[in-house]
Amino acid sequence: MVSENQIKISIADNGLGVPDTTLTRLFDPFFTTKDVGKGSGLGLSISYQIATELHQGKLDCNSTLGKGAEFVVTLPI
Repeated sequence: MVSENQIKISIADNGLGVPDTTLTRLFDPFFTTKDVGKGSGLGLSISYQIATELHQGKLDCNSTLGKGAEFVVTLPI
């Protein structure tokens, strides 16, 4: 739920979704599903840190396999 003192940004797709095993580690530093040498695994962990620590907000990912994923950023105004 978003209060009058918050803004919510939601970005969703209708792709394959994110498996639960990946979803639980999605914001962990250095976690990546890419091949070795193809990604640092820092993008989502840095995004999470910026949203939560710098702005006292939230960053969540909701996903259902076969139906897509949704990233939700909630920030105080």
